[in-house]
Amino acid sequence: MTSILGTIFVGLIVGFIARAVKPGDDRLGWIMTAVLGIAGSFLASYAGAAMGLYRPGDAAGFIASVIGAVVLLVLYGLVKGKSA
Repeated sequence: MTSILGTIFVGLIVGFIARAVKPGDDRLGWIMTAVLGIAGSFLASYAGAAMGLYRPGDAAGFIASVIGAVVLLVLYGLVKGKSA
């Protein structure tokens, strides 16, 4: 349970870092940014650990979480851009 709460907390931070890193003008609110950051954090932390790339809690997991959140922000922008 603690690792899930930790992943959510890191995901909130990661979402805002990913938004600052990703170029372009996103018209996302801070809640959607946080949700995408949490999703990217879950995706990267569990996928990377399952593939044996790093252990939970490693610094590489944080970096992978930022990359995962940026990828989700890009994908969300592509989907949102086509529907609008």
